[in-house]
Amino acid sequence: MRFFHSTIGALMLTMVLVGGAVAADEKLLLLPFAKKMELAKAGDAEAKMAVGQAFELGHGVKASAVDAAKWYREAALAGNLDAQFYLAKLISNGAKGLKADKAATLKLLQAAAQKGHAASQNFYGTMLENGDGVAKDLKAAANWFGKSAKQGFAEGQNNYGIMLLKGFGVERNLDEAFSWFKKAADQNYGWALNNLGGMYEQGWGTAKDLDKAKDFYQKAGALGIEIGKKNFQRLSGAALQQ
Repeated sequence: MRFFHSTIGALMLTMVLVGGAVAADEKLLLLPFAKKMELAKAGDAEAKMAVGQAFELGHGVKASAVDAAKWYREAALAGNLDAQFYLAKLISNGAKGLKADKAATLKLLQAAAQKGHAASQNFYGTMLENGDGVAKDLKAAANWFGKSAKQGFAEGQNNYGIMLLKGFGVERNLDEAFSWFKKAADQNYGWALNNLGGMYEQGWGTAKDLDKAKDFYQKAGALGIEIGKKNFQRLSGAALQQ
């Protein structure tokens, strides 16, 4: 995790890594594992993706990173970009029985990103921003975050907002940063809710409004963002002391 600390110190804006961004078709996910496997073996790419997720999460079958990677790879070879993303995510840090492979991760992400896959664009941007298995390149990272953000991907919007806020790889622009945080917050994305609270608290890209800041911090906290809870408590305590 990377943090932005305001002059207040307790205020933090953070860039997050990719979480669960995409999933197999909902109808497929509801099928029994045996039926998913039957469809996967018959050549259904979406079913192969669903089987991979079942193995990764241990849904209806014993969890196995090795088997998950196998079926993600099968689905990716059949043209499923979501599976390509999940395979990259899985091998990025490795898992039980599965060796980490940064080179393969980057190759998969770059290929999917170039085909317009928003989650891959965001994850690839994160690796470039952190210099994770590749030379650190903030300009390229900002570019990929921007592409992901413009497709409506909440994590990409939040991360692009961070780059604009910090002036990393792109000209600093508080108004645009606020706009992208708001777009992600409108999707109820926890970190963006916290970050939007920070913008309102500081008056960055918008008029200063501590009531709105507290509201967004509280919403972030309700989604499990611990710093959002702390920021809400801090502002609430400060208001009581006034």
